[in-house]
Amino acid sequence: QVQLVESGGGSVQAGGSLTLACAASGDTASINCMGWFRQAPGKEREGVAGISTGGSSTYYADSVKGRFTISQDNAKNTVYLQMNSLKPEDTAMYYCEAARGYCSGAYWSQLWMYDYGGQGTQVTVSS
Repeated sequence: QVQLVESGGGSVQAGGSLTLACAASGDTASINCMGWFRQAPGKEREGVAGISTGGSSTYYADSVKGRFTISQDNAKNTVYLQMNSLKPEDTAMYYCEAARGYCSGAYWSQLWMYDYGGQGTQVTVSS
């Protein structure tokens, strides 16, 4: 089992920045792919960014490319999401997900491939 705890959410004005963190514990050696997803009220959960835990491959949704950066600190079992130039449409609950399977360009954003998820952290961007 793997436990995930997100932190770093908050309220910012448009153009501002936030950094989210996802701390993993438990059987972290079994995890090969980590992802950040978000869900706005009335919308489906969507993939924002993904990262291969054993390498350097990263993946981004088109809507956040150039603004968000996913990174990891393997020593701390923590994955980060640096969010810059935030827009009101980035407002959502952000969730960290972990998969035993491997990331790929085709599947990183598919929620079904993830085995564990956190409770989420709220990000609110005001105009």
